[in-house]
Amino acid sequence: MYIDKAADYVGQVQTINGWVYNSRSSGKVAFVLVRDGSGIMQCVVAKSDIDESTFEAVRHLTQESSISITGAIHAEERAPGGHEMHVQKIEVHQAAVDYPITPKEHGVDFLMSNRHLWLRSKRQWAIMRIRATIVKSIRDYLDDNGFLLMDAPILSANACEGSSTLFSTDYFGIPAYLSQSGQLYNEATAMAFGRVYCFGPAFRAEKSKTRRHLTEFWMVEPEMAYCNWSQNCDVQEEFVTYIVQQVLEKRKEELAIIERDLSPLEKIATPFPRISYDEAVKLLQKAGSPIQWGDDFGGDEETLISNQFERPVFVHSYPKSFKAFYMKTNPANPQTVLCADLLAPEGYGEIIGGGQREDDYELLLERVHAEGLAEADYQWYLDLRKYGSVPHSGFGLGVERTVAWICKLPHVRETVPFPRLLEKIYP
Repeated sequence: MYIDKAADYVGQVQTINGWVYNSRSSGKVAFVLVRDGSGIMQCVVAKSDIDESTFEAVRHLTQESSISITGAIHAEERAPGGHEMHVQKIEVHQAAVDYPITPKEHGVDFLMSNRHLWLRSKRQWAIMRIRATIVKSIRDYLDDNGFLLMDAPILSANACEGSSTLFSTDYFGIPAYLSQSGQLYNEATAMAFGRVYCFGPAFRAEKSKTRRHLTEFWMVEPEMAYCNWSQNCDVQEEFVTYIVQQVLEKRKEELAIIERDLSPLEKIATPFPRISYDEAVKLLQKAGSPIQWGDDFGGDEETLISNQFERPVFVHSYPKSFKAFYMKTNPANPQTVLCADLLAPEGYGEIIGGGQREDDYELLLERVHAEGLAEADYQWYLDLRKYGSVPHSGFGLGVERTVAWICKLPHVRETVPFPRLLEKIYP
């Protein structure tokens, strides 16, 4: 039996295979909290119900010892999960000795060095289950709304977001790079299938030590043919709202464990506010920021902007000077491009970047040259503008930043089982 299915087995004798989460005992009764990955159950061991040697062994069970425990399942409101086991038999598979993560306070460096064990804690258990629901919600929404999964390569000869943040490797004598994004390939598959998405790891060699940056992260990237930047924002609103609603519906227990205030999440509903880059600069300046038109926004600016809104907010029409070469020029202001970043509330900043792609061959070629990119490296990408080019748009949502926001975590290092940070690749 799995612990999360205990309600189906009340009154029956069942066996749980798991690990000791905690234990305490008196002279005649021992209480063992057992976890099996699906939940935690209180197991009551009465001295009168088992032989004396087994009871003594139970009294000396150590944290994270692996056991199989058998007994009758009873409803008990005061117990974790609302059920408990009255134990009849225990088998110890391995007695853990000197488990390093104890109930006392531990520093971040210690916990990260023991990440392989820290994942067993109740808080990390809850976060990872919420992450799993976010990932499932992402796939469900896209699969149910006409998007087709198209896997993009991890190894590429092209830079998508900028050559300064590439991890390079040797590909049989040819320089190759770990993917920063599957977007360029998505644009090709969108011309074949209309609505597509890729979902996988992305790599950015950014030397950033912030609470929002990982060098390896997971990103979902939908792309849509015959879609402008505003329609693209419409999809993002529905998408993010759906994800939040699914977490609120399916992960109440886990949200309670991490003590997440649900009221901000319950306010997430369409439509989301949309402000231009120009308006955002004025908002920042009014708040005392020294930022000037033409400056890019960093984490501080994004936080300040997002704190003005209770729902995610789009900032659109950024200057062309610091946006990617494939962004479509804004016909209303050629200094800007038809793009939008979605900033999460509560100070979490950008969780989505997206926009309309340049669909004119000559204009795109001009941008390739202006950025100093090798035309030959992008010939296949340019071909997409020669053979049936159409207006198209897309976006990328960072899973870890989304988890951080929904869980209200202080740092992205807790959003993925084994985070890759600037100076951390172990374990």
